[in-house]
Amino acid sequence: MDTSFRRILWQQFGASIDMMENAVRACPETLWADRSRNPEFWYVVFHALFFLDYYLSESAEGFAPPPPFTLDELDPAGILPDRPYTKDELLEYLEHGRNKVRILLEAMTEEGAHAARKFGRVEGPLVESLLYNMRHVQHHAAQLNLLLRQEVADAPRWVSRARGPFAG
Repeated sequence: MDTSFRRILWQQFGASIDMMENAVRACPETLWADRSRNPEFWYVVFHALFFLDYYLSESAEGFAPPPPFTLDELDPAGILPDRPYTKDELLEYLEHGRNKVRILLEAMTEEGAHAARKFGRVEGPLVESLLYNMRHVQHHAAQLNLLLRQEVADAPRWVSRARGPFAG
């Protein structure tokens, strides 16, 4: 597969992840785990990162997030985690997702880009799944920035390209 196309995908997907990271780092502690908010800031972050990880997996079967996270996010009843996850826990999960994207894109072949994937309602070739996943991360990064603007009248700026390198 063309290296420049994979690099472009990385630059934009990585930028979405960078925007999520910036929002996490900008969140004041008073907003992070405020249980009176709906949605709770930390939970929006967790939700986005859980599905980032999930959709980047080979398949839905056998998927398991790293500890301390569980598969409860897939429960149709909408089970919330027992406690708010900390910034450090979610920043570590964000790095897990960022690395997973980079590794997948660096290894992606033309055949692999068109290979079918199915995760619940999300079905299609890998490259479409990647774009869907990137849009999902960006949607929630924007949601977090709105919450920050409402709470502290400020939010991180737009990231045009990923900060991290692409070896592809």
